[in-house]
Amino acid sequence: MNVLGISAYYHDAAAALLRGGEIVAAAQEERFTRAKHDARYPRHAIDCCLEQAGLEVADLDVVAFYDKPLLKFDRLMETYLAHVPRGLRSFRLAIGELASGKLNLRRTLRRELGREFRGRLLFTEHHESHAASAFFPSPFEEAAILTVDGVGEWASASWGVGRGDRVELRSEMRFPHSLGLLYSAFTYFCGFRVNSGEYKLMGLAPYGEPRYADLIRERLLEIHDDGSVWMDPRYFAYAHGLRMTSPAFAELFGGPPRRPETELSQREMDLAASVQVVTEEIVSKMARHVRRETGMKDLCLAGGVALNCVANGKLAREGVFDRIWVQPAAGDAGGALGAACVAAHTLLGEPRPAPAAGEDDRQRGSLLGPRRTSEEAVRHFDERGAVYTRIDDEAALLERVAALLDDAKVVGWFQGRMEFGPRALGGRSILADPRDTEMQRVVNTKIKFRESFRPFAPVVLRQHAAEWFEMQGLEELASPYMLFVMPVHGADLDESTRQRGLAKLRAVRGGLPAITHVDGSARVQTVDQRCGRFHRLLESWHRRTGCPVLINTSFNVRGEPIVCTVEDALRCFLATDMDVLVVEDCVLLKEDQPASLIPDRERHLEQFALD
Repeated sequence: MNVLGISAYYHDAAAALLRGGEIVAAAQEERFTRAKHDARYPRHAIDCCLEQAGLEVADLDVVAFYDKPLLKFDRLMETYLAHVPRGLRSFRLAIGELASGKLNLRRTLRRELGREFRGRLLFTEHHESHAASAFFPSPFEEAAILTVDGVGEWASASWGVGRGDRVELRSEMRFPHSLGLLYSAFTYFCGFRVNSGEYKLMGLAPYGEPRYADLIRERLLEIHDDGSVWMDPRYFAYAHGLRMTSPAFAELFGGPPRRPETELSQREMDLAASVQVVTEEIVSKMARHVRRETGMKDLCLAGGVALNCVANGKLAREGVFDRIWVQPAAGDAGGALGAACVAAHTLLGEPRPAPAAGEDDRQRGSLLGPRRTSEEAVRHFDERGAVYTRIDDEAALLERVAALLDDAKVVGWFQGRMEFGPRALGGRSILADPRDTEMQRVVNTKIKFRESFRPFAPVVLRQHAAEWFEMQGLEELASPYMLFVMPVHGADLDESTRQRGLAKLRAVRGGLPAITHVDGSARVQTVDQRCGRFHRLLESWHRRTGCPVLINTSFNVRGEPIVCTVEDALRCFLATDMDVLVVEDCVLLKEDQPASLIPDRERHLEQFALD
């Protein structure tokens, strides 16, 4: 049976395809349209999935949508009636969107899919989709499941169990009380964009002190022993307004929200640190409650809050569960995969397949998007007049790239299938030397065009991870999807602790300064032989330098999705200070490119809606 899952219309549209119960392809619409977090009907992502599977729309047996629009409408109506007359403007906007096609989504989807589609339509609940995306691709035959986000239809968190081909949700926390919306409220108040800036808030937290944490606990919410929260509605406006926080919130925290793109103050850093500490406390309480109630030794996580890799890392080190698996596309995009899994295993009774040979889980490394060949790259480079060298011998290619990295070059790395989820995992990555004290600043300001405080993640050979990061006792953890933050061995924080705010950036932090955050931590990605050429590049780098670690950040600039095509990669390479581009077997050096190819940077950057 062929099952297509779709997430769309609210945030991060995506499509995922299962054939015979196995995950074949998954992709986010933003990668094709180049509109970050594109929420429109994911026609390009669907086409990609069908192409990867060698199918047509007519071959689909079921199309599953990750949400139930009528239940969402029910929440909007009840919320509005509870706040009359406040919230009329936001209610009108929501009703207008629903009336435009979201309310009668069955008809909308039938129209979009076309007459060729003769199969069934299925609508799953939002947190059911998250739970399925967490459990079914995981390595576990049975496990506890915890999903935490802003809000679906009514649920903002849920827990349950997965066994074999079934997922059962047993309890939920309901809107307007929501850990995800609490974190988003602080994201908004600190001047970042909701639903995309939460990871910036997490990265900002180590520059501050959690001096507002007690105030949050005492005034904003009650935290119960099971991790559920009650939020004081006087401080929040998301239930009835177009803003996340109320005037009372601003009064409590010393003034109005920071305006986007203005200078960060110590207040924002301390607010970020405070809400991060509270978030970690709540996640830990939730997990401990789920362990007590289910008795399960393994845990699967999904929902937007599951992308808080600092909280994930602390939860892993606490040892509440023996093993933790986090869905790499834990946000709404992953709902497409979850909806397809529900349809395949629950509705159609497809057996849940065993992991592929050599794989730990069923996610296939999350390398589920399109692949581009060397021949396609050559044709595009020739058409553009780009200068390149094609190195067909892989060992020679990898030695060449390792040498360039050792010469402090920044490398755009475009190989194999594109990643599904927000992290670059070695398919569409920017790589650099983590030992270089200047590399964080260079990549942030001259290549990514983003805030200087943002940390970079390391990728490390799995067998050497515990030598460089504090992962002893967590050998089963691995971190192929870059979803756990761990302390860095030998991080020297003496100078950093004497500094405040962004001044901490100037402190040298041990032997891997470019990937060591100011609190001595790093968001670790582990790789082994299953990662193919990316793993072999790390081995070449290790043989050359004695260091098994590289910087791995996503191949894009601020405000732009991760690159998808060879054209995207070349454009990003030419318009930044990136030194080298490697696309499959082709190596391009910036210094070799004709001046006519190098765009005017200011005009180029105007194309991006910086967020």
